[in-house]
Amino acid sequence: MTIGLAYLMSYALLDWLSYISPIAPIGVTPWNPATGLSFALILLLGRDYVPWLFVAPLIVNAFVLDLPVPMGVHIFGSLIVGAGYGAAASFLTMPRWKFDRTLSTKRSLMLLIAVAAVSTGLVAVTYVALLVAYGLVASPDVVFTTAQLWIGDMIGVTVMTPFLLILFTRRRILVPSLELVALVLVLMATLAAVFGLSDTFRVKQFYLFFLPVMWTAVRFGLEGVTAGLVLTQVGLMAAMQYAGVQPNEVTAYQALMIVLALTGLTIGAVVNEQLRTQAQLRRNQEALERAARLDTMGAFAAALAHEINQPLTAIANYTRIAKMAVEKNPPDNDAARTAAGHAVVQVDRAAEVVRRLRDFIQLGRNEMRPHAAVDLIREAISHCRFDAQASHVSIEMRYARNLPSVVCDGLQIQQVLINLIRNGAESISGSGRPDGRIVVEADMTDAGRVIVTVRDNGPGFDPDILDRAVMPFTTTKGEGLGLGLALAHSTAETHGGKLVVESAGGGAAVSFTLPTAVAGVTPIERTT
Repeated sequence: MTIGLAYLMSYALLDWLSYISPIAPIGVTPWNPATGLSFALILLLGRDYVPWLFVAPLIVNAFVLDLPVPMGVHIFGSLIVGAGYGAAASFLTMPRWKFDRTLSTKRSLMLLIAVAAVSTGLVAVTYVALLVAYGLVASPDVVFTTAQLWIGDMIGVTVMTPFLLILFTRRRILVPSLELVALVLVLMATLAAVFGLSDTFRVKQFYLFFLPVMWTAVRFGLEGVTAGLVLTQVGLMAAMQYAGVQPNEVTAYQALMIVLALTGLTIGAVVNEQLRTQAQLRRNQEALERAARLDTMGAFAAALAHEINQPLTAIANYTRIAKMAVEKNPPDNDAARTAAGHAVVQVDRAAEVVRRLRDFIQLGRNEMRPHAAVDLIREAISHCRFDAQASHVSIEMRYARNLPSVVCDGLQIQQVLINLIRNGAESISGSGRPDGRIVVEADMTDAGRVIVTVRDNGPGFDPDILDRAVMPFTTTKGEGLGLGLALAHSTAETHGGKLVVESAGGGAAVSFTLPTAVAGVTPIERTT
């Protein structure tokens, strides 16, 4: 009941706010975001809420907007709207269609748009037929009224429903950044250019809106473009109201808005699909690399067992001989001394075998050369961003300006950062936090080194293993080997630093330092 009442209040608020340029007295408007809200309600919470789709339009049209039409129009109109959109949304929830309410696939998005187009068209035709039957719409106005109602409902679903589905299923919002501010400014400038200049070419100038919308879709995917479309639609309606656009012109703008929304949503879905494909390719590559490493480890173990078996067997034999020689009465000291000498030789031989195998598996010399610390961090984050987003974890980067170049093996440092970021994301995901956040910081130390810190707001490290977190084979993950932090510790020491692990109630922080070529730094800058 609480959710139903909240829906009813939201429906009334959206209908009241969007009651712009209506066709009197029937109240048909060029944008109906409440229709998109109705679709989202059923898709998110199920068919049990379909009855509210009959109640909302009846109460809002009869008592909130107080439309001067017969009560029969209110009753039959609410039946048409409730039945049409309830059936459409329920159709999408049928298991056979495999509709993904998170819109993670392009197929689900296209299915939503197709069902919305058909259902809004049928509702528009039926509702206008009802109005004609009551004598509220004249025959010459049927086509125009039907078109405006269909476009208004269609744009409501196209703009509002994807935004609400992504907002409530992925539970992520865009992190404020300079790029987002720039996009909002471009949108405002576009509104000013279209509606603040000549009235003659407004419709042609509408295509300027494609620039910010496509920019948002390419840079921020479906999550960003859905929010951008809502902002664009609100700005468009406000600008048209301010500019005094005639009702018949509003419908033309809304038809263009449908094209804009479909374009933006399609690009956003393609971008998300490409990111998922890239992430899957990376996972497959990592799986192949793990398999190769396991194969190498198996070969190494077999070689080690084969090479060291002989000296160990000889050592055992010589120590038995020495033991028997000592136990004789009287003891045979010469034999014991000779056996012990041979055993020492075999011990040295076993040590040499281990040294040779260790040298064999060395990766080679570290390629120590200058790197831009910010570029290393940014590239490492790019490898982890999609997986982190899938776990509802945002990644933020903070760095001091004018950081000097760091002298390091770039590949090793990036691998350390990737491991630390993924460990943090897995920890946050395992704790069930919906607002996961990882911050990668880079700053200068008093010793003239760059310190890199990976900080998260997860549960932190287990106090029982905190003191030995960097030791090999220490892990709390069911499928972990406990080598990630150990390898990171080894890499940090190779670069003349030390891995520092901290844990508090607000999460965990792992930091290490890198040598620099020059010094000098100014205040911290933030990117996402």
